[in-house]
Amino acid sequence: MNYSNFGFIRTACVTPSLKVADCSYNAQSIIDCSRNAWEMGANVIVFPELCVTGYTCQDLFLQKKLQNSAIDSVLLIARKTSNLSSLILIGLPLAVGPSIYNVALVLFKGKILGAVPKTFIPNYSEFYEKRWFTSYQKDCAPNHIRLSDDFAEVPFGTDLLFEDENGSGFVLGCEICEDVWVPCPPSTSLTLNGAVIIANLSASNEIVGKAQYRRLLVKAHSAHTICAYLYASAGRDESTQDLVFGGHSLICENGSLLKESKLFTNGITICDIDMEKLLQERRRTTTFAQCVSSSAASFRRIQFPLSVKESFFRKTGLLRHIDPHPFVPSSKTERSERCYEVVQLQAEGLAKRLRHINCQSAVIGLSGGLDSTLALLVTCKAFDLCGIDRKNIRSVTMPCFGTTDRTYNNAVSLANECGTTLIEVPIAQSVRQHMKDIGQSEDVHDVTYENCQARERTQVLMDIANKTNGIVIGTGDLSELALGWCTYNGDHMSMYGVNSSIPKTLVRYLVDWFAEEALQNGQEKTHDVLKDILDTPVSPELLPPKDGVISQKTEDLVGPYELHDFFLYYMLRFGFSPAKILFLADCAGLPYDHDFKLKWLRIFYRRFFSQQFKRSCMPDGAKVGTINLSPRGDWRMPSDACSSIWIEEVDSLK
Repeated sequence: MNYSNFGFIRTACVTPSLKVADCSYNAQSIIDCSRNAWEMGANVIVFPELCVTGYTCQDLFLQKKLQNSAIDSVLLIARKTSNLSSLILIGLPLAVGPSIYNVALVLFKGKILGAVPKTFIPNYSEFYEKRWFTSYQKDCAPNHIRLSDDFAEVPFGTDLLFEDENGSGFVLGCEICEDVWVPCPPSTSLTLNGAVIIANLSASNEIVGKAQYRRLLVKAHSAHTICAYLYASAGRDESTQDLVFGGHSLICENGSLLKESKLFTNGITICDIDMEKLLQERRRTTTFAQCVSSSAASFRRIQFPLSVKESFFRKTGLLRHIDPHPFVPSSKTERSERCYEVVQLQAEGLAKRLRHINCQSAVIGLSGGLDSTLALLVTCKAFDLCGIDRKNIRSVTMPCFGTTDRTYNNAVSLANECGTTLIEVPIAQSVRQHMKDIGQSEDVHDVTYENCQARERTQVLMDIANKTNGIVIGTGDLSELALGWCTYNGDHMSMYGVNSSIPKTLVRYLVDWFAEEALQNGQEKTHDVLKDILDTPVSPELLPPKDGVISQKTEDLVGPYELHDFFLYYMLRFGFSPAKILFLADCAGLPYDHDFKLKWLRIFYRRFFSQQFKRSCMPDGAKVGTINLSPRGDWRMPSDACSSIWIEEVDSLK
């Protein structure tokens, strides 16, 4: 498996041990840390601001001896790391003409690719940097600087981008500490002109609450620039004469915190970032490109040959968390908050429709399964929002050939506990008559046998809605729509689909959230009914039960929804290839072997493409998550698109 093809780059933020103003000691520490990070597979290694001298040298920055010692140490670092094919960023004070600049040097295999000076020099509160350093102004500084005979023409400026000459898409920009704290950071222009990764060499001191603010700042900045942001900060070995430094390193990616260091610890914070994910997100977010066109600037691109070593990935595995359930937060607190938010969105969407058409009645086919249960609970919320009596909700149970006592009893109990009007319409006789009319044998349990029941149920619901001047509430979820696991013009159809953007993996947690809410409100019977529904196998109940037990289990037929939701998320959200999706599934720790996942990945693509015609005419339903399959809301695809190139790639993975 070629990890580099999937766009992963291993990055490291390092807080080395340090002695203030002892450049020789600091150089050796930087060399040792660089080697250690390289041995861990890091392609980019970022050190803190002014790490060669220490950030807290104060007036010693004006000493010629310290300036020269810093350059000598840089030359040593370059020579001693020449066998490492990592991009290494270090900080030092650099005298250029009449000024001293706070500079980040970018090293690669013994070469100094460029020098990036700090733009914004803080001189407020505890900061006095203008006493020593000059803010970079392009018209007042040279384009190249001389560091030694070997480095006589080093590119100098804030207009430098460091790009992989192999065309991997890797482009890195650099800024220094305060640059990210200002209203218009240099990295905004860097990212709009191609940088996918931003490195920040920082010396951010600690005060109460600052770590939390810094974390929010870096996450937010990585989000609105759609980049990976590497923030390496000076640590506890800086002078504590006036300030304390915590070495707070952060690696963020498009608003997500991937990794951070523990405060007041030196060491290496390492993580894999996904460049392909970032590039895909930029392409999907077309307003990013609009900003690019309006913010085009002249940047110098410094090329180097990036080399991603697969052996490091094979040795350590992917150094980032791949959530096996991307639609469901892993934290119980966050999950509860998400459930509350989703239910409110669902209920508000339906409430608006009810108010708009002045509708006082709704009809739901209640099966005793998860989806119809969630639809009923959300409809109750919507009726409460509109001040409509829940008795105007007709909960219709329609037992037929596959209905079990368990699901029937749960449907009846739930309808009553929610205060709705229960209507029972046995449909076996109607279905038998219909099958007789079309010449379908009741003994042939094929798709016609199943769909006759589904369409009869839909007809009953629609007619009751007409009779009561109401609307039919759809119960189908996002996962079923993705797989086409619904009967066209049967349960596929409704007047408003409240679950249309809720994946099956989340439906379960939403029903469980309602169960816990019921318990807290003293509704123990409702809680118990919901818990039993949660324990019931997912089934359309269209085939006769065996010994009174459900015989038809959906996931035996279409595969685990846990897998299909994973596939769906990465296919639609980021447009990843089948190979990368399978790789991520292998990394996520899902409880299935590789061949099992491969089998259902093929079925996922086959069904997703072949069933688009059902999504092209799906009913209204609000988008409440990051993905929706409505042709009006989030997904447009021709119903006759060919799946061959995706299936061919899946087959090549065997």
